[in-house]
Amino acid sequence: MRRIVSTVPRTVDDLAAALRGVGYLPGQRTALVSHLAISLDKPVLVEGPAGVGKTELAKALAKVLDRDLVRLQCYEGLDEAKALYEWNYRKQLLRIQARSTVADAGGDPDALEAVQDDVFGEEFLLQRPLMRAIASERPVVLLIDEIDKTDQEFEAMLLELLSDFQITIPELGRVEATSQPVVLLTSNNSRELTEALKRRCLYLWLDYPELEHELAIVRQHVPELSATFTRKLVEVVAEIRGLDLKKPPSIAESVDWARALLLLGADDLDQDVFRDTLSVIVKHRTDLDLVAERVGLRLPQASASAD
Repeated sequence: MRRIVSTVPRTVDDLAAALRGVGYLPGQRTALVSHLAISLDKPVLVEGPAGVGKTELAKALAKVLDRDLVRLQCYEGLDEAKALYEWNYRKQLLRIQARSTVADAGGDPDALEAVQDDVFGEEFLLQRPLMRAIASERPVVLLIDEIDKTDQEFEAMLLELLSDFQITIPELGRVEATSQPVVLLTSNNSRELTEALKRRCLYLWLDYPELEHELAIVRQHVPELSATFTRKLVEVVAEIRGLDLKKPPSIAESVDWARALLLLGADDLDQDVFRDTLSVIVKHRTDLDLVAERVGLRLPQASASAD
């Protein structure tokens, strides 16, 4: 297995600068763990609340390293067929029917004996994300998103894959990776992952950012909004996250809120504006009531803002 190193930033600071250059603002620990993962050929398990930039980190690394991003979106009940490969049964059946027709017409019974070898060729193989990452001629970034939604049986299969980066297909033989993929596994921490999986990975915990860090993120995505207004927005989001909510607002929702306020031409965050746009960042009915009571009522009234 060969390694491609020409586009890899040499130091942690170089990688942090490169990530910022593609629009991702990493913390120091994020840049350090990402650099170690690339240099040591180790997968990274990235855990944290939803919407803190776990998936975006993989996308940013793919841009920085000039690699294709291969993404496996996990879900409950995901099996090997959907993650690794499966056979195109409809196409196989059509080939068998065609061969049978030819054999019957020509009276050649030996023609059917070659069908099994014929229908298990590569042209009938449907590559799923994990195999696509391994079989790719160019090095890739492999994102296994929300691994905590799968079961332990799927984790066991994944351990073998991450150890050797190869797949054995009974009908075709072994498929080995020609280059080392950069692998990120993300988890929203909805269930405890196995120790065996954690042991094979570097670990990165991404939490909601500090106020100044989130301010920089929102300013980068919505620079047209005034600095004063943006700071007030970020402060309010931080206050909302401090409440006991079913789903605290994510960084992406902070950015969406800033864009919505800019689109509406709002110049201050008063009670009316807050009430009208609250659904951009709060997505549960009970959370709406709680946030409106605990945060919204402390904001200035529209008339006071207009004076």
